[in-house]
Parts: sequence; structure tokens; C-alpha cells
Amino acid sequence: MKLGAFSVSLSVKDIHASKAFYEDLGFSEFHGDINQNWLIMKNDHIVIGLFQGMFEGNLLTFNPGWNQDAQPLESFTDIREIQKELKSKNFEFAREADESTTGPTSLVITDPDGNVILMDQHV
Repeated sequence: MKLGAFSVSLSVKDIHASKAFYEDLGFSEFHGDINQNWLIMKNDHIVIGLFQGMFEGNLLTFNPGWNQDAQPLESFTDIREIQKELKSKNFEFAREADESTTGPTSLVITDPDGNVILMDQHV
């Protein structure tokens, strides 16, 4: 099972303050729109997302079909296949992908400690 690119998605109170903080740590703006209250910041292959007012709490995020540079992978495990495998292992879902579709979709699971995991396929 290939989960694709990994990032941490942070729910921030002040996106401008968070952007400045992470820039001071060596991150630079990679993608997003600060006017829409979201940015993707990158330092080498480390990716974090800053999201103001979009969700509660922080998320572990996997992007099947993308590499760490948000470029499509030639070969990847489609999120629907990942979901089927997780279902066979009795995972519970907070949100499921529609298995009758193709292309972009997402699913959400929670680990035993309450950490939310978003799998968000863009291809």
C-alpha cells in the first residue's frame, strides 16, 4: 500500500504569524493562498500545511498519487484500494471515499490515540 506524499496539516489561529514563524525555521511558501487562509510550506522534503479556520485540530495527511513536490506519481495505490484494504482490517472511517468513482477523493480515519489521518487524493 503506497500512501503517497506525507505532510502535517496544522490548524492555526493566525496564518500570518504562523507563516512568519515557519519561515524563521527555514520553511518557504510552496503552494496555497494566504488570502484564503491556507498555505503549504516546505523545507527540503518536509511539508507542513497551515490552515486557519478550516478544521479543528491537527491532521496527519497522506496524498496518494503525489510525491513530496506535489507532482503526480507514475504508479500509486488508488485511495479506493487503500480503503478496501483498511476495511478488510476492520478500520473505522470518519469519512469514506465513494468506491464507485474515480479520480480525486478523500477518506478520514483516526488512530487509537485520537490522531486524525486524512488521505486526500488529488489525481
